[in-house]
Amino acid sequence: MPHAPVYILGGYQTDFARKWAKEGRGFEDLIREAALGAIEEARVEPGDVEVAHVGNFIGELTAGQGHLGGLFVEACPAFVGLPTARHEAACASGSVATLAASADIESGRYGLACVVGVELMRNIPGAEVARHLGAAAWVPRETQGVPHPWPSLFSRLADVYAERYGLERRHLVELARNSFSNARRNPLAQTRRWVLDDASFSEDDAKNPPVAGRIRRHDCSQITDGAAALILASRNVAARWARHHGVPLARLPQILGWGHRTARMSLEDKLMAGKSAYVFPHVQGAVGDALARAELNDIYEIDAAEVHDCFSITHYMAIDHLGITPPGENWRAVDDGTVLRGGALPINPSGGLIGGGHPVGATGVRMLVDAWKQVTGRAGDCQVPKADRGRVLTLNLGGSATTSVCFIVGDQ
Repeated sequence: MPHAPVYILGGYQTDFARKWAKEGRGFEDLIREAALGAIEEARVEPGDVEVAHVGNFIGELTAGQGHLGGLFVEACPAFVGLPTARHEAACASGSVATLAASADIESGRYGLACVVGVELMRNIPGAEVARHLGAAAWVPRETQGVPHPWPSLFSRLADVYAERYGLERRHLVELARNSFSNARRNPLAQTRRWVLDDASFSEDDAKNPPVAGRIRRHDCSQITDGAAALILASRNVAARWARHHGVPLARLPQILGWGHRTARMSLEDKLMAGKSAYVFPHVQGAVGDALARAELNDIYEIDAAEVHDCFSITHYMAIDHLGITPPGENWRAVDDGTVLRGGALPINPSGGLIGGGHPVGATGVRMLVDAWKQVTGRAGDCQVPKADRGRVLTLNLGGSATTSVCFIVGDQ
């Protein structure tokens, strides 16, 4: 069914290597930098914003701070009185906030929206953060007595691939290595200055310590402080903006398609559901919904993708669920380089969550900011040449892929 267009006028990401608490700064500072940065990139005025949506997962647990829609208003005097809301869907919080903002625009309720995804995670010890992140699993069913819930759960996903289709560790290693390599090109990536060697990706327990099951340190995404923001506009607002700036409306990137599905809460219940060839049929369904809404025939009409590599096995899972290979043949796209830098469909040119960083509530918005950069040719050393004026897909997951949100960004 046709839907009203939602245009992206601009986006912004903070430096994911920064430790904001060490600088004496908090949520209000993260939100302010991201929101005002996006407004500047979009070349609009703060007073033009009509509504704001904030994505965040565990602000109450890491900093004792909730009600982040209120903190958005503190970012600028022009925001006082704006309607705002905070959205939570674990690691997909930013994407769900974007869906809400898009719905506001599609309905005609508002014409210009600001979306901010934000998380403050490095203000407390890493072990405490890991415990709080377990709130996205089914508590206590999946977390009781488990010191590292997420590595343990996603190790189980690797087990399932190994049992159903076979799994070689070298393919996970290559995906992780590619993410870190891409991050070195990204001036905002958390790990851009890290020095890693072959032993860092080996089974050397000193250089690449085991965390849980099949998961080792460099299979994991990072604990990150950060925020990202987008400015979204209706057709009427975008047309006025285009006339004012002397830009053809057809050249402005849009959210061409989206998919959003929610599965059962526990990982085991998801893995036992149905008889699909896909490990997570609901994830494949969200991708299919986005492609259909964008009126695309298959994934190879996409030029690049930003996917949720919270662990290397999640990156691996995304390959067949996007439709790049048949189910279980993910390894082919690694061996032939399809999903690596310079390949036919490169994944995570930004460095993803493993190399770029993973401020949980910000990740879905950050993916869209990177998609906007790619399709407008602003991605710098991370640019995928054919993505300029092309199409980029994002796939953001919450929990053990309980929530799946997929977007496609490009121009018509």
